[in-house]
Amino acid sequence: MRTLRITGAALLGLALLTACDGGGDAPAKSAAPSTPPAAGLDAFYHQKIDWRSCDGGFQCGTAQVPLDYAKPGAERVTLSLIRLPATDTAHRIGSLLTNPGGPGGSGVEFIRDSGRAFDEKLRARFDLVGFDPRGVGSSAPVRCLDGAGLDRYFATDSSPDDQAEVDALASVSKGFADACKAKAGAELPHVGTRDAAHDMDVLRAALGDSKISYYGASYGTYLGAVYADEFPGNIRALVLDGAIDPRTSSTDILVEQAKGFETALQAFIADCVKQSSCPLGTSAPAATQKISDLLTAADKTPLANRRDSRKVTESWAAMGIATSLYNKDFWPILRQALTQALTQRDGTLLITIADQMVERKQDGTYSNQTDANMAVNCVDKPNPADLATYKKAADEARKQSPRFGPFVVWGGLPCVYWPAQTKQAPKPITADGSPPILVVGTLRDPATPYKWAQGLASQLTKGVLLTLDGDGHTAYLQGNACITKATDAYLIDGTPPAKGTTCH
Repeated sequence: MRTLRITGAALLGLALLTACDGGGDAPAKSAAPSTPPAAGLDAFYHQKIDWRSCDGGFQCGTAQVPLDYAKPGAERVTLSLIRLPATDTAHRIGSLLTNPGGPGGSGVEFIRDSGRAFDEKLRARFDLVGFDPRGVGSSAPVRCLDGAGLDRYFATDSSPDDQAEVDALASVSKGFADACKAKAGAELPHVGTRDAAHDMDVLRAALGDSKISYYGASYGTYLGAVYADEFPGNIRALVLDGAIDPRTSSTDILVEQAKGFETALQAFIADCVKQSSCPLGTSAPAATQKISDLLTAADKTPLANRRDSRKVTESWAAMGIATSLYNKDFWPILRQALTQALTQRDGTLLITIADQMVERKQDGTYSNQTDANMAVNCVDKPNPADLATYKKAADEARKQSPRFGPFVVWGGLPCVYWPAQTKQAPKPITADGSPPILVVGTLRDPATPYKWAQGLASQLTKGVLLTLDGDGHTAYLQGNACITKATDAYLIDGTPPAKGTTCH
C-alpha cells in the first residue's frame, strides 16, 4: 500500500461521502532572527510577496527560492502561497505558516479548505498562510506517471505471495522511478525536506516576520523539526501535530506505520462489534478474521466496481480500509463499505474511499501528490540497496501487522531504484537554542504512531508533549476543545501546556 507513506492531515474529500477570548494587546515584537541568511541569499530574503485577491476572502501570491541553495544565482523555483488574513488587525501577531502533511499535500488547498476550521481566537491574531512546497501542487510539481500509469501502479499486488508477484511489483516500482528520472531528473535531488525547510525561512522573511510561527501536521512535523534543526534561533512557536520521529530509518518508518494501522483497525473493530450495523459480527477476533478473509478473497478474485473499469484488487481494498482509519468520523462509511464488500462482493465504496487517499479524480487523472510523496521520501533518507533487503523488512512487517504490513512496506519499493539518493543517515533533532516546541500526539493514531510523538518530544531540548487519548490521525482541528485551547494558548502567548497534559 504505497500511499500509506502519505501521512497527510487532511482527507477532506472523504467527508463528502458522509452525505448518503484572544483579546488584549499584541505581544511585543520578537527579536531579530538569530540565524542570518547564508551568503548569496539576500535577494530572496528581502523579496516582497505581491498578494492578490483569489476569492472567498483569500489572498494568493508567489515567492522565489533557489533550486539549489549551494548555487543561489542559478535556477529558481516559484512557490505558490495563500493566506487568510487575521480578523483583528489591531492585535495581529503575524503569520502562522502551515503544512498539512504528505509529503505531497498542497498547503494552498489545505488553507482554502480548512482555514476557517481554525479556532476564531487564532484566526483573529494570525494571517493563516499555506504554501505548496517545492515539487508539490503548483510549485514546480514533480510529475512522473499519467493517470493510466498510476492506476496500474496502485492495482499491482503489493502483498506478493510468490517470486512472480515480487518480480511484478519490482518491475512496476522500477518503472515509477525510471519515469521520474525521465521527466523530473534534474529536480529530484532538490525536493527533499531540508531544502523545503530552507524555503520556509525565506518565506518567514518574505512574510515580514522576524521569527516563525508554524503549525505542521503529520509529515509537516518532520518539516518543522528539520526547520528547528537548521534555524533554532528563528522560532517564535512551533506546533508539531501527529509527529514523526526523525531518528527512524526509511524502512522502520513503514514497519511502525503498518503497526499503527493495525492498532487503529482494532480500535475500529472494537467499536464496530457494538454497532447494530456492523457487518463483522459481535466478536472482535472473528471480525478481524473476516477482514483478513476479505483481503485474501480479493487477492484471488477482485471485487466489483460500479464506478469505472478498474477492478478492486486486494491492494485497492486494503487502501480503502486504511484510509477510513484516518478519522473516527469515517468509521460509519467503513462499516457501509465492508457491508457491500462482504455481502455483495462490491468494492465500489472501498475504491471510492481509496481514491480520496491518492487524490484520483473521476476523470481518471490524479493530483501530483503520489509523485511528490515518493520524490521527497526517497531522497530524504538512505534506502535499502537491493530487493532482498527490502523483502526482509516486508516480511517483518507482515509478522507485526498481518493486515497492513506488506502493503505499507512494499509501497516504498520505488526508492530502491530512485535516481537521487542520500547518504545522510537519520539523526536525533535537538534544536538547541529554540524556545519551547509543542509536540502533539494521539494515542491510537494510525499513520504516525504515538511513540513517534514521545520520541520527538524527548529529543528536542525544549520539547513539550501534549497527548490526545483518542483515535484518528493528528489531534488539532479534530474538534477536541482541550487540544484546541492548549494549542491556541501556546501559539498566541508562547506558553506551552503543563508537562504530562493529556486531553480526552
